[in-house]
Amino acid sequence: MFLPNAYLASSITERESHPMSKELINTTNAPAPVGPYNQAIKAGGFLFVSGQIAIDPATNQLFSGDLAGETHLVFKNLQAVLQEAGLNFKHVVKASVFLSDMSLFAQVNEIYAQYFTEDEPARETVAVKTLPKNVNVEISVIAFEG
Repeated sequence: MFLPNAYLASSITERESHPMSKELINTTNAPAPVGPYNQAIKAGGFLFVSGQIAIDPATNQLFSGDLAGETHLVFKNLQAVLQEAGLNFKHVVKASVFLSDMSLFAQVNEIYAQYFTEDEPARETVAVKTLPKNVNVEISVIAFEG
């Protein structure tokens, strides 16, 4: 785990008297959580955004079109959560992409590149057996306020 030099140099007593606060981030412009979690948590200068899938927040309905439309809606939902926290895709330092099948990689990657156009974040992309609601794409991100 990386800790900033200032943190390492501070005394334990000083750190205990100034605990890291966290802020819950939720917006109606992205799908409501379907379980015991929040859309995002802001802590220590970072924003940890929960995985987003292609649910239309206006209707709470799962997207039923093609892979491109599904992927764009995932990014729209991510963008809404980032904006609620006062951030955008340029603040993202880490992305986790989950696919229902690795054969979808090229098409999702092409759309991904439309949202991360410079200083691309670190990333992993993995294929998993099943995603929530049997979607093809789920993406979570970590953004930095600095």
